[in-house]
Amino acid sequence: MSTSQNEMPVRGTVVIGLGNPLMGDDGLGLAVLERLRDGWRLPEDVELVDGGTWGMNLLPAIEDAQRVLLIDAIEIGAAPGTEIILPRDRLPRYLATKISPHEVDLRDVLALAELRGTLPEYTTAIGLQPARIELSEELSDVVREGLDHLVATAVRLLAEWGHVCTPRVVAVDA
Repeated sequence: MSTSQNEMPVRGTVVIGLGNPLMGDDGLGLAVLERLRDGWRLPEDVELVDGGTWGMNLLPAIEDAQRVLLIDAIEIGAAPGTEIILPRDRLPRYLATKISPHEVDLRDVLALAELRGTLPEYTTAIGLQPARIELSEELSDVVREGLDHLVATAVRLLAEWGHVCTPRVVAVDA
């Protein structure tokens, strides 16, 4: 990629799956990330990042991106399984409600990027209202049933941002 001295290099999009797969519905972001990785061909300028509970270690990935898509269980008091889409300007309000340990870190990461002027203009969080956040390696039925729809929402947002994603074709034994 070539740029002149006065131009910034074109940066890609980072998709960060957040959560803890040992805490029930809190593992949603990582489950969606896995379905994106396994079921879709993504352009080279889209990077999938397992954010887990990485906290401040996510700052470079966020600051180096042109666009950021965060995927997580999002608590807004809605019915379990409700899809939630939060554009950049609505993120701080909803991140103030803590449902799991990684959210404090994420709030701090986004606040620091904002303070440094490096939070991408195109930053969006998507997720589902969790039914349960408790010690379990399983998503609740209602959240598991919403996974494919949330993956489709992620693919749609990536397309709106100019990234063509194509489904992987799975060979079926005859």
